[in-house]
Amino acid sequence: MQDPRHDEDGHIQNLAGAEALEKLKDLAEGMCMFTTFTDSRPAPSRPMALQGVDDDGALYFLSAASSNKNKELATDPAVQLFFCKEGPSEYLSLYGTATVSQDRQKIEEYWTPFAKIWFQGGKDDPDLTVIRVQPESCRYWDTKNNRAVSFIKMAASLVTGKTMDDGVEGELKV
Repeated sequence: MQDPRHDEDGHIQNLAGAEALEKLKDLAEGMCMFTTFTDSRPAPSRPMALQGVDDDGALYFLSAASSNKNKELATDPAVQLFFCKEGPSEYLSLYGTATVSQDRQKIEEYWTPFAKIWFQGGKDDPDLTVIRVQPESCRYWDTKNNRAVSFIKMAASLVTGKTMDDGVEGELKV
């Protein structure tokens, strides 16, 4: 009997629970584009450094209270995050709800010396906030094999005329 999380070719692999959380943590290591929503288009996006993912699947970022991003979140807390791990060609699109706080415990937990570039006052900088994103919908794409094998399969597909797609995609339910 076929696993209901997978299609017959293995190209769709929906994950849930601990398996989804591990996949989320793995894919969220890549570059992140953090998109907020306003009445104007295009929606504002900017690169952000992820500080961590907790055991409930919430993602954490450090941000300036005075930033446009924080002002946009005060109006509409919906966010879309796009992650890309370029080397292995892995991608994650996450839609969720952001909450902004100055939670001292979270600042301590997610502070890194690198953050001092933006927050000269360190952990006590009055402009420092923590953004927590609770995922509502996550979708991922990656390859079953590494990038080199995937490239060889694509080249072989062009020569043979047969589809040799080794891509995998699915939903993550965290």
